[in-house]
Amino acid sequence: MAARAIGSGTISFGMVSIPIKLYTAAVSGGVSFNHLHAKCGSRIKQQTFCPTCNETVERSALVRGYEFAKDQYVQFKDEELKSLEAEASKIIDLTEFVPLHKVDPIYFEKTYYLEPDKGGEKAYRLLADVLAKTDRVALAKYIMRGKENLVLIRPAQSGLMLHTMYYVDEVRNFGEIEKGQEAKIKEGELELGIRLIDELSNEEFKPENYKDEYRLQVLDLVDKKVEGKEITAAAPQAQRAQVVDLMEALKASLAKKESKEKKVAVALEAKSRAAEAPRVDEPLTLEEFKSSLQETPLKVNDRELGRSYEGLNSLRTKYRLPWDAVRAKVINLKEDLKLATSQQDLLQGKVKKLKAARVPLSSRDWDRY
Repeated sequence: MAARAIGSGTISFGMVSIPIKLYTAAVSGGVSFNHLHAKCGSRIKQQTFCPTCNETVERSALVRGYEFAKDQYVQFKDEELKSLEAEASKIIDLTEFVPLHKVDPIYFEKTYYLEPDKGGEKAYRLLADVLAKTDRVALAKYIMRGKENLVLIRPAQSGLMLHTMYYVDEVRNFGEIEKGQEAKIKEGELELGIRLIDELSNEEFKPENYKDEYRLQVLDLVDKKVEGKEITAAAPQAQRAQVVDLMEALKASLAKKESKEKKVAVALEAKSRAAEAPRVDEPLTLEEFKSSLQETPLKVNDRELGRSYEGLNSLRTKYRLPWDAVRAKVINLKEDLKLATSQQDLLQGKVKKLKAARVPLSSRDWDRY
């Protein structure tokens, strides 16, 4: 869908004026539901009800009220509130420039892209380049929907972005929150913590690496329901274990990181072997699939193996994978299962049990391999 401007305005600083258009930069990707009547499946209508008069109230009979004390309200008419709104203006008058790192992200509310309107291209380019060159951002007041907003304009991706900001009295006092000041951190714990962060650090943030797994699972469930498939509830997730010894937890985290790196190396080696092996055009049968996994310490029944095989086939069909690539995924799974039982130092003497939950069942699960 093509981007659509939601408004326009003029950035003003000194004697320079820049006509601009505003575009919403991001929208929530959450899944929304409607309430239906379970009996007939129809969407319900919500009504406004007054418990004192015991009657349904039409919207035209509503007034706004502000609760100044418990169950005590003062009423306002729309005209009264309208008269208090800031005078409509499209001028974004820049008042000061500050370094971006001096602005706490807690003040950011919403983000908008700014595009130069007709005739404003050169001044827009000048402001974007000057802000980038000086490593500064601009603060201003801007009226949106009758409300005066504090806004910040910053250079980004060769253009300008506008952020609406919270006012200082809208941000709650963090000083009222306990921060564990009484806890004492040992020198060794601090060093291990720094090492762990260094091990997990990257040079840049890559948002494409993060996905809303809950939303994807809900949408996948929607597709299955639409197709009329049987839905089975997933097993409850294990509760997070309480950290008893910080030093041991840091050591275990570092060991897990090293284990993951070894796992990736093994997987890459398996993929390399699969790539070098002669191409196998014959389909992977269910019996071959079961036989292959019987070579691992996995304990799972035929029904779950059948579901896993169907998920793998679904992924093959979706991406039109050749059969050698399908077999490579099975090899990667086998290496993963073997690795899971080989890291005894991480298990602290406990026996590692591989259950059905370790088996990729859906095409999305298999996509990880």
